Amino acid sequence: MKILHTADWHLGKRLDGHARLPEQVEVLEEICTIAEREEVDAVLIAGDIFDHFNPSTEAIELLYKTLHRLCNGGKRLVFVIAGNHDSPERIEAPDPLARYNGIVMVGYPHTVVPPFELGSGMKLSKSAPGVAEFHLPDIDYPLRIFHTSYANEVRLKTYLGVEDEEAALRKVLKEKWEEQVRAFGDDQGVNILLAHLLFTRRGKEVPEEPEDERPILHIGGASAIFSEDIPASIQYTALGHLHRKQTVDDRQGPVMYSGSPLSYSFAEANQDKYVLLIEVEPGGEAQCTPLQLHSGKRLLRKRFESVPAAIQWLRQHPDTWVELTMVSEGYLTAQERKSLEAAHDGITVIIPEVLETEARRQEEQSIRLTSDRETLFVQYFTHRHGQAPNEELLSLFREITQNKPAL
Repeated sequence: MKILHTADWHLGKRLDGHARLPEQVEVLEEICTIAEREEVDAVLIAGDIFDHFNPSTEAIELLYKTLHRLCNGGKRLVFVIAGNHDSPERIEAPDPLARYNGIVMVGYPHTVVPPFELGSGMKLSKSAPGVAEFHLPDIDYPLRIFHTSYANEVRLKTYLGVEDEEAALRKVLKEKWEEQVRAFGDDQGVNILLAHLLFTRRGKEVPEEPEDERPILHIGGASAIFSEDIPASIQYTALGHLHRKQTVDDRQGPVMYSGSPLSYSFAEANQDKYVLLIEVEPGGEAQCTPLQLHSGKRLLRKRFESVPAAIQWLRQHPDTWVELTMVSEGYLTAQERKSLEAAHDGITVIIPEVLETEARRQEEQSIRLTSDRETLFVQYFTHRHGQAPNEELLSLFREITQNKPAL
């Protein structure tokens, strides 16, 4: 059986105000092409489908078009769970229609997927809270998916009975998974755990969450879930939430984060991105092959001490997103900024790093809060922007402050 693992699509996400949807179209096209080329039997999408609870129409349309292509007319199972960026209600809303195309969309930890059977030979034969057993076309053994969508504290208390003790979440999840595996997870089928949670190996440092990710470290009063809490019968654990591809544990069945298909913050600068191809049989060891993605722009961070050197580098790295740090003894002039921005259309931010010099220290020490309002404004504006305000701006400042009481 061949399974493709992906996660953290974050459809609709922007980078410092710049739209990423065209890149998302490209990379999802690439993922579909990989699924078709590798002739996978199932695709698992481990949460954070959208970047917001209320995604744009364009993001929703892109998701539906992609899922429609991935399912191959109901011949390929596509199983989607909600992440912490997703509205569980929105994820589950199209499920009744999606199931008739072999697409299952689960928003809650204890969702029970209604049984169905398609003309392609796909069949959901057994279902219980948090687990679904499928028979796939041309496969003579079942695929069991033990699914745990992201759950905030309220949902955990409602669906899993979690209290506020430190180890409650680990304990409840471990017991839940063990109970499910005893009921469904024998060695006559393939057993996969699909979750959007923060996992670590006991004794190892907790993985760092993405720079702009909503942290889920302390949901339900517990810290990260330990990989040892996964039942032994689970042959592969497909995870979402962390944006860098990584192995949490491989002592038993591999416990893997596929990572996001695009770099979504400059903390992910220069990262390669992947989907994971899993090949597995009942009772056997899952083989995981990372397949690198090549769509979308790379994110680059670079630091320069001269504008000409920065311009030369920028021209050598087109079609990227750039976070540029400029080191100098004074702030960039308007003309220098204009030259940098003209050299590259993907600069998202220019960070000034002004060196502390003796002249600058004296300048800062010369500022006195007892100065008049206009002098303080000129000093602050010059400090902030590297140049004094023009006469038009000063006139506007005087106009809006003329009736205000003096400091």
